[in-house]
Amino acid sequence: MKKLSLLLLLALLVSCQKDKTTVEDEGVDGVIRPLACSTTAIENQLNQTLTNATTDADFTLLVERSDGRQYSFSRGTSGASSLYESASTSKLVSSIIILRLVDQGYLNLTDKPQKYISSWPIVSTDSLYNINLAQLLSFTSGLETEPLCLNAGSFDFENCVRNIATTNSGNGVVPGSKFYYSSTHMQVAGMMAIKAKGASSWQDVFNSFKLETGLFPSGSYDLPSSTNPRLAGGMHWKGVEYLAFLRALKNGTLLSANLQSQLLMDQTAGVVFGNSPAVNALGEMWHYGFGLWHECQSSTYTCTPGVRVSSPGSYGAYPFWDRQKNYIGILARQGALETFKNGALLERTVRTSLDEWASCKSE
Repeated sequence: MKKLSLLLLLALLVSCQKDKTTVEDEGVDGVIRPLACSTTAIENQLNQTLTNATTDADFTLLVERSDGRQYSFSRGTSGASSLYESASTSKLVSSIIILRLVDQGYLNLTDKPQKYISSWPIVSTDSLYNINLAQLLSFTSGLETEPLCLNAGSFDFENCVRNIATTNSGNGVVPGSKFYYSSTHMQVAGMMAIKAKGASSWQDVFNSFKLETGLFPSGSYDLPSSTNPRLAGGMHWKGVEYLAFLRALKNGTLLSANLQSQLLMDQTAGVVFGNSPAVNALGEMWHYGFGLWHECQSSTYTCTPGVRVSSPGSYGAYPFWDRQKNYIGILARQGALETFKNGALLERTVRTSLDEWASCKSE
């Protein structure tokens, strides 16, 4: 009988054993405390999970925590220096480039397109006449419908911006009242930036940004063409370069404190929501800042703005900044069009482990 009891006890102890990174121990005072974490053990666990994860496209995950330690993992032919089409991950980049021109005095957030674009066709009797730069960057300008020229490489950039205005004029939307995810807003904001800076093209604006910051040395705005780039989704970048961009943003070296604060504010509180990929793909209500999302895993927005911000793309790439856990990362990949959900859900399979990794300081 005693032998049987001993065997049962041993079986119970074995079955209750946990992973080394999460096991708990009862101290002499009777308080249950977790044992010291292990960064290496967590990284090994991440490797195993990502190796076994179901995926529709090769990918690279790059993350960096507050002490500078990085974790990287690649599947298939993907690597940290693989060149990828950006899709909507370029929205945050374009927004930062334009906001830097606000910091430099070329633009103001209250500026209207007609201040810089002489060919702007929307008349004063149209509700869209009062569009301003802040509304363009928060996708609340009312410019909802995308003309075909946004995907036509041979089209002239400024003529396409004019087409955006004429296509949407008379739609009755009051600027600042409705969020609508579309490439139109950023294109108009980019044209304002070109004119305000006295540049000949968006390429000149982007090249100035690269020279000033050293970021995206291999990056380009070239989709559908370099002469008519789609600012809301027309970049090429490398994962390692995007991570460096997120690091500079996190460290506060890209924008003034005032504009950094406005970038990270919820710019859509109280507005009506129209088109939203977060709702369409995930059934979640996310809010929007300037070129970035405020995530919320709920069908209604019940979250604190700015806790986790991101700029995912339609091909499933997912750059993010977890401001609560104080780490940045990008899931770099290029799946089929409209596979945003796949990238977001893949990152979520390891998010708990990443959160532990970000806070663990033991080797």
